[in-house]
Amino acid sequence: MKIVVGMSGGVDSAVSALLLAREGHEVIGVFMKNWEEQTPDGVCSSTRDAEDARAICDAIGIPHYTVNFSREYYERVFSYFLSEYQKGRTPNPDVLCNREIKFQSFLDFAKSLGADRVATGHFANVSNEADGFHLLRGADTVKDQSYFLYMLTQKPLSKAMFPVGRLTKSEVRQIAERERLPVAKKRDSTGICFIGERKFKPFLKGFLPAQPGDIVLSDGTVVGRHEGLMYYTLGQRKGLGIGGRNDGEGRFFVVAKDLEANQLVVERGKDSPLLFSTSCIAENVTWVLGRPPSGSFDCAAKYRYRQPDQRVRVEVSGDCLLVTAAEPQRAITPGQSVVLYDGEELLGGAVVESVFCK
Repeated sequence: MKIVVGMSGGVDSAVSALLLAREGHEVIGVFMKNWEEQTPDGVCSSTRDAEDARAICDAIGIPHYTVNFSREYYERVFSYFLSEYQKGRTPNPDVLCNREIKFQSFLDFAKSLGADRVATGHFANVSNEADGFHLLRGADTVKDQSYFLYMLTQKPLSKAMFPVGRLTKSEVRQIAERERLPVAKKRDSTGICFIGERKFKPFLKGFLPAQPGDIVLSDGTVVGRHEGLMYYTLGQRKGLGIGGRNDGEGRFFVVAKDLEANQLVVERGKDSPLLFSTSCIAENVTWVLGRPPSGSFDCAAKYRYRQPDQRVRVEVSGDCLLVTAAEPQRAITPGQSVVLYDGEELLGGAVVESVFCK
């Protein structure tokens, strides 16, 4: 079987390619260049990862390509990212990046090479059953990345492989070290999908004009100034510029954004009632199998990555969901995704639009 592996320059995709090659598949490594901005020292931010990807392919003994999807990434992912921040929301570009780039543009490129499948280093699993392809959590409960893949539907899943999904991160590292892969000890990447680690405010200021305004309590009392609502998210404590008021009443946390008045609303204490809600409306729903389990059902949900499963009741109405949690939830954030699970299986997910108590 001919398999094209998305090589990020990291250890997970490296071991994915290695495992597939050891199984006897015809493996091709492809590095996706999706961001062309240079760092202050004049080095393209993707250059080091591209060099690592080539070194990995050479070590394994497989062909290597580089493909540039910068235009597609900007048009399909980054423009949405900017638009959401401009609306005062907190987007999750990784989920859109997986659907639009890794499992659309990349999949199309792989097909042009005559590939039967594509593989990535995600910690997730796919099961081919009589009723379709099911998306499952990765074996490593800490590193599981299925949350970021919820926008994948049957067509891309039918072509997707996740070779490290059945392994733990420590096992991946052990394999890389045993096989002397050049990135065996390379640290995991973080930050915005394909853009990497950045100082967030200066980066965003380069694309969107800041609109400073007042920081206020829920009763309207002004307690400070914010640099622009787009720089803050619900539940945030650090970086408010008023954290020094720890006078025994607790530190300030962001509890709301008043877009019309351009005010950032804060209250003292991480357990402020204004931070908690039981229900949310979520839109643009994706069902992995192409259909919901039923019009209403009980399941588990994650309102953000790494959050423990939360028990919820889901009511489906077309492209919208009403998700009601069994326990109050802290800082459910518009723009983020609520992702639904039934045991190890990911059912689907949607983007949070509004939050309230039911």
